[in-house]
Amino acid sequence: MDDDEKRSFKHVDYWIDLCNDEINAAQLLLKNKHYLLCGFLCHLITERALKAYCCYVDNEENIPAKTHHLQKLIELAGLKDVLSAEQWDFIEFVNPLNIEARYPKYKERVHKLLSAHGVCERLFSQTEEFLSWIKNKLLK
Repeated sequence: MDDDEKRSFKHVDYWIDLCNDEINAAQLLLKNKHYLLCGFLCHLITERALKAYCCYVDNEENIPAKTHHLQKLIELAGLKDVLSAEQWDFIEFVNPLNIEARYPKYKERVHKLLSAHGVCERLFSQTEEFLSWIKNKLLK
């Protein structure tokens, strides 16, 4: 593909740049034991990585759906049959953190879950791995 044929990926870059900033912020939150906010950011990073991939596969024709539901974004991105069982487990764990981490009724329960030994550390690690996986798919 020569320079005239290269697609512009400004929307893809936009979403990935946000992910890169937020993964650093999530790491600081984790280090300082702010597990609830770290979990929330892990959801946001995953959501934005999927939105970047949606832009990529759609040739940036459309802005990604205004949804926070990760399974819906996976379907829109055409990744439903590509994710491993471990990735699906991660998605199922992180998906409710977007909503439940923000509302008082659920905050204590989510904080308790994420504060359990190693849970938030594993979540952060899985988020990093998922972001890396999406970035690798964007290079193909």
